[in-house]
Amino acid sequence: MSHITRYSLMPIPPIEAHTHWFEAGNLRIGVEYRLLNDAIAAAAQLEAANGNVPGVEANGPIDDRGVSLHVVARQDGEDRELLRFDCFQEDPHYHYVSWRAKSNEMIHLDPVADGDPLTWALDRLRARLLPMLIRAGATDVAKKVDVPAVDALLPRIAETAFRLRYADHDEAAIHAAAVRQAAG
Repeated sequence: MSHITRYSLMPIPPIEAHTHWFEAGNLRIGVEYRLLNDAIAAAAQLEAANGNVPGVEANGPIDDRGVSLHVVARQDGEDRELLRFDCFQEDPHYHYVSWRAKSNEMIHLDPVADGDPLTWALDRLRARLLPMLIRAGATDVAKKVDVPAVDALLPRIAETAFRLRYADHDEAAIHAAAVRQAAG
């Protein structure tokens, strides 16, 4: 499937200082304005992001940005990101992250067919969250999701996401924090 990119590396974690978290029962949903470029990828040793994976064609330099939605839950005694929606300007996509299988699958979106990536992602949280958690290998988490709690938070999550997209972010500060965090 050409629309799926499989990585053996797990995603770069959210930058806590730039992520707004919403608690919904057993889930935490983070909203972050995110940058991804060659410097951040290199600091995180994310060779796979630049296509340096056998069987994956290199796509050239990385330079993208946009709102990310992080779906985190406690699994096997750890807080783990299980789904991520990267509503980027150039290459919008989402991730199924299975820590148990050590799998990170990135699914590319087609903005022509799917529409606005952020609107699409918010709708997935509303309508497809449970099946997507199951697809990510988190059936145990999906069984415990408080769907009404998630639904009640979605207007605040959407407001925060659109505010970050259009106005409330400082790319220089985000870039510096991302490189610092990735470098450890």
